[in-house]
Amino acid sequence: MAFKRFDPEDFVISTDSITSTLWSTGAPTLTSFFTSSIQEAGSSGNYYLSIYQTSSTLTSAQVQFDVVYADILGSGSELYNTAVPQNSYTKTMYGQYRSLILEDENANFIFGTGNNVVTASNFWVLSVERARYKQSLFPGSINLTDDSLDNPVSVFLGSTRVYQLISGSNGTAGTLPNSGYVAGSGSYGLVFPDLGTIMLNPLAISQSIKVSPSRSNNADGFNNRKLYEAIKLGSSFALNSQENITSDYVFVRARNSEFNYSENPTFISGSTGEVIYSNFINQPQVYLTTVGMYNDSNDLLAVAKMSRPLLKDFTKEALVRVKLDF
Repeated sequence: MAFKRFDPEDFVISTDSITSTLWSTGAPTLTSFFTSSIQEAGSSGNYYLSIYQTSSTLTSAQVQFDVVYADILGSGSELYNTAVPQNSYTKTMYGQYRSLILEDENANFIFGTGNNVVTASNFWVLSVERARYKQSLFPGSINLTDDSLDNPVSVFLGSTRVYQLISGSNGTAGTLPNSGYVAGSGSYGLVFPDLGTIMLNPLAISQSIKVSPSRSNNADGFNNRKLYEAIKLGSSFALNSQENITSDYVFVRARNSEFNYSENPTFISGSTGEVIYSNFINQPQVYLTTVGMYNDSNDLLAVAKMSRPLLKDFTKEALVRVKLDF
């Protein structure tokens, strides 16, 4: 075994963005949508409706995303307690997303930009199951689409990256006069790729899919199911995931004068301690098979195995590139 300290120029850092399919079907577009009567009738059904790629009674069924309706006034759902007005499931969900994204219990969501903005008192949410995406949703893959190409500089709400949901394709807005927005109603929603969350603006969406949420007081408006039925009728939900893979490339250099001898005990006589084969003294030959990386405390941190042994002697130099992904 031989050791050599790395130099700073032996390290190179590279980051690659990997895009892959999101849905458990393996396809970029989800075309079948199912719910679970058990989940909908249970306690969680008051807050959200889970959507599966196949019948929930099958063992292959997996949650793809959840549909949520949130209302700042608590409308569209029953009250927790009739003695406490406006304290309902939809108001709880509004507060949850406000705390999660805006990080301010007094702030409000705004759909749109410039002079075409709407302050949201209610919204729908499509929350993608965490197991479906790796690091984030892939901007530009949503249909409608986000405005990631029209606005390449990231915008944040609180500490969360956000894009406007607009009509168009592949991250670019549609044509004039409204450039992807709805006149007087702002954008179709907001996309938070790092949270796997798409927030829909009912005022704009209703003009396209003709579905409006019920905002009755102390009554279940079945708003989660209303949006689910609209999605099911459309029979298409295209979405991909994205992951940034950071790699450290370490270049291990074995010059012609280095790493030519072996400490393998079979090279040495057990009785005399001499090299068994004298020609190995001036003309040694060894095979490089493994690169171990140690810290200054001599702790082994990583091991790289070569695909095949590499012959090394005084007439040869070796350059081994080790890739560390994390």
